[in-house]
Amino acid sequence: MNNFDRTFDLVVAHEGGFTNDPADPGNWTGGGIDIGTCRGTKFGISAAAHPELDIANLTLDDVKALYQRDYWDRIAGDQLPPAVAFLTFDAAINNGTGHAVRWLQQAASVDADGVIGEKTLAAIGQIAKKPNGIADLGTELVAQRLTFMAALPTWKTFGLGWARRLCRLPYEALAIAA
Repeated sequence: MNNFDRTFDLVVAHEGGFTNDPADPGNWTGGGIDIGTCRGTKFGISAAAHPELDIANLTLDDVKALYQRDYWDRIAGDQLPPAVAFLTFDAAINNGTGHAVRWLQQAASVDADGVIGEKTLAAIGQIAKKPNGIADLGTELVAQRLTFMAALPTWKTFGLGWARRLCRLPYEALAIAA
């Protein structure tokens, strides 16, 4: 099983099936409560990110193709160390690729331009050579993500579930890296 398949299985398990909670801005095609149509979220594919899709009728195969094209490829998942790819991919699905890539770049101390290129990959390669380098990089990425999510107005409603997910990620990253 390749890194994408292993990572996909873990991330999609966090996302679950169809939900259509009108209190979740991601369920609305306009990205905000009462903006557009409430079409829901399924396996992490939201109406806000994909307003053109029939969310309720997405299959797991549909979602896997979307995950690879719209998230994995955009974070250069095949070029990252497996644990880093997993943490960045999970952030991309849950918070958007722009945020995920900038958090990774900030953690790697490179310009956070939102595009994983040669400089970002070289910096991550250098970090990976250091003792605990990947763990330190992953910790910083997750910490930045937690800070962002805790500041969202929906944290009060969804924060405990998000916190559980974020706390579980380092353990899953270890399993991917093994």
